[in-house]
Amino acid sequence: MQQRRLGTASVVSAATGVLLVVTAAVAAYVIGSDVRVHWPPLHAVWGPRFDARIVPAALLGVVLAISLPTLVQRLPWPGAVAATAGASWAWTLALALSDGPYGLGRVMERSSEYPTTARTVTDIPAMLAEFIDRIPTGAQDNWPIHVAGHPPGALLPFVWLDRLGVTSGFWIAMAVVTIGASAVAAVMLTIDELGDRDVARRAGPWLAMAPLVVWAGVSADWMFAAIGAWGLYLLARAGVRGSVPAALGAGALLGYCVFLSYGLVLLGVLALAVLWLARTWRPLPWAAGAALVVAGAFAVLGFAWWDAYPVLRERYQDGIASERPYGYWVWGSVAAWTFTAGVATWAAFPALWQRLRQTRHDAVAVLVTAGLITIALATLSGMSKAEVERIWLPFTVWVVAVGALLPSRWVRPLLLLQVTIAVVVQVLLITRW
Repeated sequence: MQQRRLGTASVVSAATGVLLVVTAAVAAYVIGSDVRVHWPPLHAVWGPRFDARIVPAALLGVVLAISLPTLVQRLPWPGAVAATAGASWAWTLALALSDGPYGLGRVMERSSEYPTTARTVTDIPAMLAEFIDRIPTGAQDNWPIHVAGHPPGALLPFVWLDRLGVTSGFWIAMAVVTIGASAVAAVMLTIDELGDRDVARRAGPWLAMAPLVVWAGVSADWMFAAIGAWGLYLLARAGVRGSVPAALGAGALLGYCVFLSYGLVLLGVLALAVLWLARTWRPLPWAAGAALVVAGAFAVLGFAWWDAYPVLRERYQDGIASERPYGYWVWGSVAAWTFTAGVATWAAFPALWQRLRQTRHDAVAVLVTAGLITIALATLSGMSKAEVERIWLPFTVWVVAVGALLPSRWVRPLLLLQVTIAVVVQVLLITRW
């Protein structure tokens, strides 16, 4: 009887997610409001294409959805983690390459993206010193919109790739996807470190097969997600094992995340959740100290986050964001996010509520809840209006682990649903990212 009630609640929850998407799609036209994206609620355009390369990609998705749940249960733990991260990497590339090499490298070759600007940086300290002055739209030689919209820590990895000779948009994207896929491993290891390896195994397929891979293949935010996830893993390790080096590493990575994207300050919610689950606050001074060292290093070199953020807000309001109505996007962004999390994630929310009622120290339940809180704060802030398909990837990768709480007999059908969503989006839409 309890499973029957859960099944009913899951269907209602999934239907709510679908209804939210439909409402967001219809509302923009019915109310006659220009929400400033071409295919609301996604930053995409309608562009059906049926290249034969989508067939092997779709087949790979089906094979992974069917085989991965068994594989992660049977392999030794290190192999299970590696196989899941490898599956995420392969599935992401398969979808992106269904449009050919251009499908993977197209975003990184835009003039507004990081690699183009990275090629102009010959002196990193000088770039940091002038970074804030070049944020405003009216500034002489102002930064392109994507560079200006992030702290300089987002630009630096592309400067380093350029100096290593990685200049092709295709290979830059390949580096981003490879680093990003490790986020899957970091989330699994974090759940394991916090005490539940069996649940970490069950979470693996949900992490690898989430529809977010459509955007992970073409977005630097997937790399940001990995850096944040490894920082949180080290924080969990520091809390559970009392490791000072792990706490320092966590602080350094999480501190650097704040210089990748202004919104990643919200990873602090997940950091607090990790310490809650570890039942200790002892790593906090060490981690906070390391994060302050990172912030101090940037400040000494000329970029102070606290001075830059108000300037960024002015540029944000001067740009397209001011034309995107808050009343629509405060909930429309959640509809857009549904494409990345998938309907199966919505279906798992009743199981999440059920688990939270049973215990307040379940690793997956607490981490998923923290991820949802970060998303709620992000959309309420008004600084995430549209384009959250990529912006929220560092938070979404934690939320999709909620599928681990579902009954085992639901797993393969719902994973196949996740695959279907990703393939349909890939075939019918040309996403901006």
